[in-house]
This record gives sequence, structure tokens and C-alpha cells, in this order.
Amino acid sequence: MRLHILGICGTFMGGVAALARELGLTVEGSDANVYPPMSDQLEALGIGLMQGYSAEHLKPAPDLIVVGNAMVRGNPAIEYMLNEGLAYVSGPQWLGETLLGGRQVLAVAGTHGKTTTTSLLAHLMESAGLEPGFLIGGVPGNFGVSARMGAGKAFVIEADEYDSAFFDKRSKFVHYRPRIAILNNLEYDHADIFPDVAAIQRQFHHLVRTVPGEGRLIVNAEDPLLAEVLAMGAWTPVDTFGIDAGHWRAEPIEADGSHFRVRRGDELIGDIRWSSLGRHNMMNALAALAAATAAGADPVALLPAFATFLSAKRRMEFIGEHAGITVFDDFAHHPTAIATTLAGLRARVGDGRIVVALEPRSNSMRLGAHADALAPSLADADAVVFLHRPELAWDAGKVTGALSGRGAAVSSVDQLIARLVDTVRAGDHVVFMSNGGFEGAPRRFFEALNAS
Repeated sequence: MRLHILGICGTFMGGVAALARELGLTVEGSDANVYPPMSDQLEALGIGLMQGYSAEHLKPAPDLIVVGNAMVRGNPAIEYMLNEGLAYVSGPQWLGETLLGGRQVLAVAGTHGKTTTTSLLAHLMESAGLEPGFLIGGVPGNFGVSARMGAGKAFVIEADEYDSAFFDKRSKFVHYRPRIAILNNLEYDHADIFPDVAAIQRQFHHLVRTVPGEGRLIVNAEDPLLAEVLAMGAWTPVDTFGIDAGHWRAEPIEADGSHFRVRRGDELIGDIRWSSLGRHNMMNALAALAAATAAGADPVALLPAFATFLSAKRRMEFIGEHAGITVFDDFAHHPTAIATTLAGLRARVGDGRIVVALEPRSNSMRLGAHADALAPSLADADAVVFLHRPELAWDAGKVTGALSGRGAAVSSVDQLIARLVDTVRAGDHVVFMSNGGFEGAPRRFFEALNAS
């Protein structure tokens, strides 16, 4: 069978391509942006790549076209596919129908922390000898690939609430039919497709409806919006987790979250020491530990594995240190994620200066849906350089003006790097925050530091 994947170089669709190739299928694909590192990874798997979305790429017709959710009507390949009556399917539906049937699916859903929690859960399952398959929306440090079939029965998947395709507006996770589902948290996001938070809650409840009665829901006990989702109906046993509430509890020992104690009800499970920071990562750890336990692993035996966990790339990824200045790259897409990440770093560095370079890159950010919450989310930053590209639809001044002299806006990455070089000093911690490529700004800045 020959598959053609439209939008193949995205992390999710690239993972779909890798899994299809591992199944022994002939795989090719098109994308508007075919470049390393994803192009190198795919080509190393024997996957043919084509630049752009020409109708010619679909001649002769493949057996099936897997359509990425970035594809829209008017795209030449899409119009040709529809006019010619070619067979097509969304990536999530292909996964659900082709690969996940018969597997013990563990799905990780939530507005925040999906990639980190999915990576951690896969690592815990691997350390337990369960050899899971996985598909993760990033590159987990412990595996070095975003997807694999795995030799075991379990399959761990990052379960995104974003829609499946232009012809299927259901959330991706509805297709996965998990036996164990983590509901990590829920906030308003994806302003381009959801009119309000209630619309997202309905999609989360669709996911809840698919989890069997003999399965397990792992739910954040501190999230009132998730409580409302469960109140719509739940037919599956629920394990809750939290720091201030929940059956699974974390008791911080170090303020930065690098050392904490875990209890399950009245039972002491033990201590976790790891390199991750922040309250949010303690919550991610509880969710992953509870899910792995529900899948049959011994939670006490899993604790040492936390010390060897390597987070996914661009999750507070250490870029380097020069002249006492430390540089990180973080995949920030929402004010809550910004605030919790910076709070964890603040707990680690104490009075050390934190300098943030911020690109409002997600659809919700670009539309201004989170504009009012951005300045408060940056409370732990001592200085902020805000990338206000000319095409941004709202005025960055509403953010920088609320930062009490701590913020500045620039219109290009070159200007941002120059401003940072002039701003930083020994002892600073510089965090680049964007869910896009940021034109390679973190490494370009680090190179500029080394050259200065």
C-alpha cells in the first residue's frame, strides 16, 4: 500500500509517517516546508518528500491520502484530491483504525503539559519493561524519536484537542479510544476553532465517553473545568491527582519541585528527585505515575526512573551557558504555561535575574485571545523583550505597558537578539518562549553571546 501524507513535516504527521513506514507501507509526502531536521529523519526512513502541494504529487494516485489538519480548501493538492475522488482520511482516524486497535492505549489530554507527560509516561512504561509504542508531539529525550510501534501491548499517545482535519472538526483524541486517559488540565485555547471554553469541554467529554468501564480516567483534582466535564457523565473509575487535593498527592520537599514525596491515599509511595522544575511538572509526574500504575506497573519500582527522565526538546531545553549567562528554549503557547514555567525557574534561581524573549506564535496568541493575561503571566521576569511582528493583529503595547518598565517590543528577530545582547549580564537566565521556530533565535542569541 502506498500512502501520501499531506503536511508530512509537522511533528504529528511526521510521527504518523514513521509509524506507517514501520508497518511496512510505502510512504511519501508533501509539505510547504521540507527542511531539516524533520526532512532528514523522514528521508532516513526511506520516505520520499516533495516540496509544496502540487496536484502532480498525487499522480499516479496513491492508495490512500492522509490529510494533515493544516490543510485547507483551496490548496491545489486538496482540490485535486476531491475532484478526482481519491481516497483520503485524517491522520487521527488513520491511527485509530489502522494502528491502535487491539493496543492498550494510554492517552494524555490537557491544555498544558501533554508532550512532557506523554514523554514521561512512555519513559516510565519503558523502565517497567513494558516496551510501549508511542506518538508524541515533540522529540522525547529518552528515545530520540517522536514515534515508534513498540514491542509491547501498550501505546502511549499525546491526545490533542485540536481538530482532526478540514473535513473532520472533532478533536483528534476522539479517534484514539484509550483504555486509560489522563485529563491533565483544561483552559480556553485554540481561539481559531473554539468559540468558548464550553466547546472545549464538550470535546473532552466526547473523549470521556470513549473510555471503557474497565479502563481508568486520571484526572486533575484541582481543575474546576474538568470537574464540570466529569459532571456531564463518567462511566469509568476515576483516579484524581494534585498537590492540594486528590487521591495521588505530591508533597514538595524542595521549593523548585525537583524533590517531592508521593502518596496514594494513606499509602506512602516514596520520594521523587529529578531535573524538572515547577509545580506544573510535579502535577505531570503524578499523572504519569498514576497512569503507569493503572497499566499494571509497580509505582514504587518506577520512582528511580524519574531521575533519568530527559524532557522533550524545547521544554526548558538548556541551550548553553556563556560568561555566567544561561540560555533556555521553551515551547510556550499560553499564559498559564508561561507563568508556571517562570515560577519553577524563579524557585530554582532565587534572586537571579530572569530575562524572557517572547514570540506570540500560537493561533490564540496571534488573535489576541490571551493578550490581557500575558503581562500577569510574566510576573517572575525581570526583563521581557516582546517580538511584535508587523503582521500581529493587536498592539504589543498593551503587554509591555503593563510590565512597569520591564518590557520592550521589537519588530524582528535580529532586533530582538541585539536588544538581548545589550540587556543581559552575568548571572542572568534567558528564556526564549514560542511554540514556533522563532527563526532559530535561541541558538542565534547564544552564538552572539559567544562572539561578543
